[in-house]
Amino acid sequence: MVVELSHSKEIRVCLIGIGDVASALVQGVENYKKNPNDIIGLLPEITQYSINDIQFVLGVDVNANKVGNDLSKAIFAEPNCNLKLFEPSFLSAPVVKGQIMDGLDSNIKNIIPVDENQEPVNITHELKRFEVDVAAILLPTGSHEAVKFYADAALDAGAAVVNGMPSYVAKDPELVRKAEKLKLTLIGDDVKSQIGATIIHRSLANLFPMRGAILDRTIQLDWGGSSDFLNLLTPMKNGNLRYEEGKRQSKTEAVIANLQNKDTVECQISAVDYIPFIKNQKEAYMRLEGRIFGGAPVRVDITMFVEDGNNSAGILADCIRVSKIAKDRKIGGVLHSASSFFSKHPPEQLDDTVAKEHLVEFIEGKREC
Repeated sequence: MVVELSHSKEIRVCLIGIGDVASALVQGVENYKKNPNDIIGLLPEITQYSINDIQFVLGVDVNANKVGNDLSKAIFAEPNCNLKLFEPSFLSAPVVKGQIMDGLDSNIKNIIPVDENQEPVNITHELKRFEVDVAAILLPTGSHEAVKFYADAALDAGAAVVNGMPSYVAKDPELVRKAEKLKLTLIGDDVKSQIGATIIHRSLANLFPMRGAILDRTIQLDWGGSSDFLNLLTPMKNGNLRYEEGKRQSKTEAVIANLQNKDTVECQISAVDYIPFIKNQKEAYMRLEGRIFGGAPVRVDITMFVEDGNNSAGILADCIRVSKIAKDRKIGGVLHSASSFFSKHPPEQLDDTVAKEHLVEFIEGKREC
């Protein structure tokens, strides 16, 4: 049994990257504070902290129309296109300018204005100044250098890290050692959506062996209208699409990791198009082909539609609360129970049911990490 230490009920949060996921997260949290009877999409097992305890105190971005504004306004600045479901009151959470690094090495540089007169801040200093407990990294996919830089800065400032991106943080040995030494946790990598294409695809793939069938091949095709899709479908300097730099691997591993025949399953997962007029709605098509009794063929086809930002936001709200529980207990390094349940590309891939059991055991103090 883990002994609970005394702690503050406030969770001070910094969002690094104020895109559509950040918009959905801030809108949802602030809405639920005012309308607690409307709460859905959060794990009820997390009893140590409620949604009211999450306090957004700082934002980091490079978009000139977001920098210098309060987070409550910055979340609605273009090119953000997530549904506007709730308009938060003034949060007293300034958005400061961060380092660009490789964050705009794609076509999103054409839709994100940058003001050279706005000076980047010292991130570690700002995180310390605002006494940040948890830093959530929500940068453009493929920003590997920037993700590591911000994770490192957050640890230096005494903040736990939630990595929503497919870049390595929880799988980076250097960052893991540092987190262990500082007794701060890492959750990652690449946040799973609440009811997203990956979790549905994974569940159906796992259904085949559960029912004694064989999955031979499967495909998933995704498209959307957010800046994330524009970013994903941009070639990098090495000629690869940003989608190829971690995202495809992350999603593929999440789908087939627990199959006994994962080395022989033909699996193709692709982002196929950026369609601006559907905005932050993500659409996906999945096909699974296999064999049942007697070798007879079976095929499953599914199409799904979802508001992409909201699909990750609820998971992040849970990640933030679990990170604070770990910080209260002075746990350091990868928080494996949370990473396996909340992330597509964690250090330990577990069956979703097992991962949930481990997470609940951690929350209840029956598991170290």
